[in-house]
Amino acid sequence: MSAMAAAAGFLPTPLMAAIEKAADDMVFSWTACVINCGHRCPLRAYTKNGRVIRIETDNTIKDGCSPRQLRACLKGRSMRQRLYSGDRLKYPMKRVGERGEGKFERISWDEALKTVAQKLKYTVETYGNEALYWQYCSGQQSMVNGRVAWWRLMNLMGGYLKYYGSYSTAQISAAFPMTYGGSPASDTSEIGNAKLYVAFGNNPSVTRGSGGGKSYQLRCALDKGEPKTIVIDPIHTDTVVGKVDQWIPIRPGTDAALVEGIAYELIRNGWTDEAFLEKYCVGYDEKTLPKSAPPKSDYKSYILGDADGEPKTPERASRITGIPVETIVELAREIGTTKPVFFAQGWGPQRQANGEQTSRAIAMLPILTGNVGLPGTSTGQHEGNTSFPVQYLPSGKNPVKATIPCFLWTDAITRGAEMDAIHDGLKGVEKLTTPIKMIVNSGGNTMINQHADSNATDKILRDTSKCEFIVVCDNMMTPSARYADILLPDTLGPETDDLASAGGSNGDVASLLPMKKAVEPAWEQRPTWDICRGIAKELGLEEAFTEGRDQLGWIEWCYEETRKKYPTLPDFKTFWAQGPQQVYGVRKNMVALSEFREDPVKNPLKTPSGKIEIYSERLADIAKTWVLPKGDVISALPKFVPTWEMPGDDLQRKYPLQCYGYHGHGRIHSTFHNLPWLREHFPDHVLINPIDAKSRGIANDDVVQVFNDRGRVQLIAKVTPRIMPGVCSIPQGAWYTPVEKDGKSVDVGGNINTLTSLRPSPLAKGNAQHTILVDVAKAPRA
Repeated sequence: MSAMAAAAGFLPTPLMAAIEKAADDMVFSWTACVINCGHRCPLRAYTKNGRVIRIETDNTIKDGCSPRQLRACLKGRSMRQRLYSGDRLKYPMKRVGERGEGKFERISWDEALKTVAQKLKYTVETYGNEALYWQYCSGQQSMVNGRVAWWRLMNLMGGYLKYYGSYSTAQISAAFPMTYGGSPASDTSEIGNAKLYVAFGNNPSVTRGSGGGKSYQLRCALDKGEPKTIVIDPIHTDTVVGKVDQWIPIRPGTDAALVEGIAYELIRNGWTDEAFLEKYCVGYDEKTLPKSAPPKSDYKSYILGDADGEPKTPERASRITGIPVETIVELAREIGTTKPVFFAQGWGPQRQANGEQTSRAIAMLPILTGNVGLPGTSTGQHEGNTSFPVQYLPSGKNPVKATIPCFLWTDAITRGAEMDAIHDGLKGVEKLTTPIKMIVNSGGNTMINQHADSNATDKILRDTSKCEFIVVCDNMMTPSARYADILLPDTLGPETDDLASAGGSNGDVASLLPMKKAVEPAWEQRPTWDICRGIAKELGLEEAFTEGRDQLGWIEWCYEETRKKYPTLPDFKTFWAQGPQQVYGVRKNMVALSEFREDPVKNPLKTPSGKIEIYSERLADIAKTWVLPKGDVISALPKFVPTWEMPGDDLQRKYPLQCYGYHGHGRIHSTFHNLPWLREHFPDHVLINPIDAKSRGIANDDVVQVFNDRGRVQLIAKVTPRIMPGVCSIPQGAWYTPVEKDGKSVDVGGNINTLTSLRPSPLAKGNAQHTILVDVAKAPRA
């Protein structure tokens, strides 16, 4: 290391020399970071005298674009701080104060397991299995521990109320299948074959930051093909700071209006691919409309104004989006006269009250220009992934049919027996039979921190007459853990054996990672598999839960079952000794819908027509049958829909700034928030434009409060031209910490969900947590 440092122009320091000497006495074990950023990164845990004293990451291969090192980011490398954090849950505990107050006393594992088993049994016998809810979470993504162990246990008891969708992608996941019959997307590498790359609200440099993920692969693709790159986003993100040619700031929630202005120019100038639209699509013009559609309900008539008398001109789009007319016209010319173009969208634009419309609207750009199914193109989705269907611990079958949108669990507590399919998007049943009476929350902070309107959710959770019992299994005293009736302390990666797979946003590389126990837990933590085994024993289900295998036995079984699908993997003994295994070439076709483009008759899409459905009869039927709140819209065509808490809303006179959350470098959702290293490097600020700051007398680094009728948060102001005027933004995931100040509840933790609404989006019933109006003011002096 010293020679390398000297060669690079650095002199070795006493600290570096001490680290080198200490390394000679250390041993390491492979483990992994399994928090849900979309990756799973290998870590090397170096131990000495029974403690982890150093964390390193992948060193198994020489780095390059393919293959490449699966390097962990700073979050993964902070594992040692997580292990020995003062916030670690050390012992089983039970609540002794008011729920949410955070007052607990230590109990034995025997009492904890018996209590949870008794409450599970009581809930099922008294109210039925629909009253038992597994809380949405993403905080532990290993293959044997974590949520799969709980699912296995609860299914052995007769099941639990299910959810569908996700907090990340509810709207786009519901909307894209209406157009494409699924969510197809080309691999990131295809950007290298494009002449132009246009991305809406996409920031992979932060959201996909590891060496094994899309940010690295994107950089390789941009270096290879050097396409012109345009990013449309309210913030000048770190991705824009990189190899990007143009940043176009846009008002949140108005992307569909921009697409309409571009579409107007494409049609007017003859830049649409008419042959593609006629052969592969339904509903572009009147001659391709389905028979059930009313006259002039086609997309072309809508854009040109023949349907409603309002042409969707760039001038109209400019008024809505805040983008200059000339910028929209030039962007349309660039899109219409360049091929191939790779269009993509991040998941931020769809987390709006009109997010389903937004995601389908962005997909119209590749459709209109015929940039689908060819090299260097995609579908307008997020860049694609390599599917790697590894074998997790089998969870069994859940007999409960009822399934709620994941965002509506607080509704299922307060009015569960009233919820039905046409009002609330239930699946599997027409109505629920019971409210939620018991929640199992393991490895997640959704219960208060990541859900919307934290102050309202706090009131719901504190009422023990509604949800009667909450068990939390986690490794930190998170804000959600404060609402537990029983707390179960979980292990972290270096404290137990497990497996991890590559994740859901890994780009072109799949991998399997061994997680070997490096140290014994410092206190009384237990791995989730063992916790669930203990509860199963109390319920008389231990034999069914274990099937005669211990935890390591299940790990080996999962690996060998995976190896049957991928025989190039070594046997388990070799893998366990050798370390991470990368698998390339799993995805055979890097271009989404290439088979459909080649022959749409032999390779139809999974839409009712088998074609790309610009006009969706399914959505037209839903719009007729569902009962929606005033202002919500479901339409057969992808349209810009002004919605609640947007510019032009009556509320804007009171709260003039749009606010939304963004992913920062220092957290994955709310995980890692409590680590001093990361808070020092990535402090929480509210981003505000100098124009908006000046009118409010706010200077950089002032303490400010961001507020609306739902709550207020206190943060430091970051005054910067990297965010457009009229918009402010807060990094999501800060821990909810309400205190009383001058008779008002103020969240001094800076959690943006103190400001967000419990109102869902129309189709997915998903979280519209980027649709917020607020104001910002200097905080009162203490």
